[in-house]
Formats: sequence, C-alpha cells, structure tokens
Amino acid sequence: MQDFQLVTGMVIHQDPVGDYDRRIVLLTKDSGKISAFAKGARRPNSKYVSTTDLFCFGDFKLYAGRDSFTVTDVSIKNYFSEIRADLDASLYGMYFLEVVEYNTRQFNDELNILRLLYSSVKALGREDIPNSLVKLIFEFKLFFLQGEFAIKEEWRRRYKSSTIYTLEFIGNTKPEKLYTFNVSDEVMKELVVIAKETKRQLMPASFKSEEMLKIVEI
Repeated sequence: MQDFQLVTGMVIHQDPVGDYDRRIVLLTKDSGKISAFAKGARRPNSKYVSTTDLFCFGDFKLYAGRDSFTVTDVSIKNYFSEIRADLDASLYGMYFLEVVEYNTRQFNDELNILRLLYSSVKALGREDIPNSLVKLIFEFKLFFLQGEFAIKEEWRRRYKSSTIYTLEFIGNTKPEKLYTFNVSDEVMKELVVIAKETKRQLMPASFKSEEMLKIVEI
C-alpha cells in the first residue's frame, strides 16, 4: 500500500532538478517545512508548472518514498498572481520566503509562522499600507513568535510612546489582524532602528532579496 500524505501549505523555495524536474520546499500547517520533488514540473505542458511556483498556497498530495517526498497532486487555493505582476511587491515577498525558510524547521510546528507569512504576502501591494511597513511588521511578529524577543526598558526611555505601543500591538495581535494600521514617519524611523538592532542579534544572516530591496528603497 502506497503511503500518501496530504498537506496544506505554501511554496517557499524551488530549485531545478535535472532537465525537467523541480524540487520545492513547502511550509505546511501540520508538518512544518517539507521538501518534495515535482517530476516533470518544468515541462511546458506539466500540470505542476504553475502549481509548484513560489507563493502558491494550497493542498499538496505527497507520496512518501524511502528518502524523499514526491508531489502527486496539487489543488491551489491562492496563486498570489498580483504579487508576481508587481516587481516591488514580489521582492518583498521573496524576502519573506527567504526569512521563513531560514527560521523554520522540518516537521516542526510552524503553523503561526505560516499564518504570518500568508497574511504578510496578502498585505503587499495594498494602497493603504506601504510595503516597507509590512516588512517591519512581519519581522517584529516573527521575532515575537520565536519567543526570543522582548521590548527593552531602555527602548521605552529612548523612543516615542507610539513606537512602543506599535511594538506591543504587533506582539499581542494575531497574524490575520496585523495589517490594519499605519504609522508616522517618526515612528517608522524608530522601528527601522530597532529592527536593525534586533536582526543583528537574532537573525545574523544575509538574504539576496533584502540586498535587492535596499537598492529599490533608495
């Protein structure tokens, strides 16, 4: 009897394999980060050409082999097509994918991070909130979810009360309800400073998409 597993998640990474295949990494609701092979996914007529692309969110049926998973069927619920059509939004989205892949583990409980990722990608490109603020909210919420981040007392003395309130709101709010506010330029500048300091301590990694974002944001 073949061993199949149905998972719900988002494609956060992909690599070409051989002439026609593709290796994908999924962040899933119940099984954390999973790698799987999609055979023939790079053939023009393959049903996996678009369904195993980055940002695709849906249900993936996987065959569990001895050493790896293989995609056998896909039902996509959200392609996030609007992200692909917007270069600025797609760069931010790629950054989110890179950060999530770096900060999650295989078969670990990553449901809240998946919820954060989905909500953050969905918020990109909206007219009522800038992508740069979406990025900051995403980063701070991820730090809170990892359990290693807390608001320092020196920040309460150094920064505006509205900046501290913003951090408290991010920490206490569910991912689905995060992207409901904007901030002043002064608060934005202070959040950027705190984010840089925190990333140096908790996430000392470099991401290709973030380097590209620095060019875009100049």
